[in-house]
Amino acid sequence: MEQQPHGGGLLSPPELSPLEQEILEEYERLATNMKTLATLLDDLASNPTVGILDGLRELERKTSLAFTLLKASVYSIVLQQEIDWGAGDGDGDGDGGEQEG
Repeated sequence: MEQQPHGGGLLSPPELSPLEQEILEEYERLATNMKTLATLLDDLASNPTVGILDGLRELERKTSLAFTLLKASVYSIVLQQEIDWGAGDGDGDGDGGEQEG
């Protein structure tokens, strides 16, 4: 009896229609891509995240420093405006606004 096993492997190309062959090739490409993706995900999962965490901590420190400098700059500008306005008000009124502090 010369029967081909149905579950033992793929049919030979002459027994497949062109559409069936194309579908099988597409599934093969998909399987290859999925294996590549699984390998990359395994690599990402196995690598220690210490480097990433260290980078994020450094970024947090730099961001905090930049925010502090920004607040200091804004405070300096506001303070300078108050001094300027106080000096402008004190010129004609004689209320002594310049001698605060």
